[in-house]
Amino acid sequence: MPGVYLIALLVSFAGMLTLDARYRLALWAAPVPSALAIAIGTVFFVVWDAVGIAAGVFVRGGSPLLLGVELFPHLPVEEPVFLAFLCHLALVAHAAALRFRVRRRAARESGAR
Repeated sequence: MPGVYLIALLVSFAGMLTLDARYRLALWAAPVPSALAIAIGTVFFVVWDAVGIAAGVFVRGGSPLLLGVELFPHLPVEEPVFLAFLCHLALVAHAAALRFRVRRRAARESGAR
């Protein structure tokens, strides 16, 4: 069923954006730096993929779940979406870990008083 992987990526991305908005972790806490980090990270990894494809290391598989549209040979349209999701996920996870660490430290210090 073509397009299932892209739909799954977009649903996952929407869920991550919802968590980000609810807890104001990345894009909603610092929109410009977060958007830049996601864009730069996505471009970096697309270039990385292009180098791997040119070297013959990466090839597109024959999954029926892919849409079948390629940006260039062996780079399906789903790849940049996945890479942007991955970059956003890393930002959200990092922000959540920092917030957890700060709250845990604050709780420890208030309990010591």
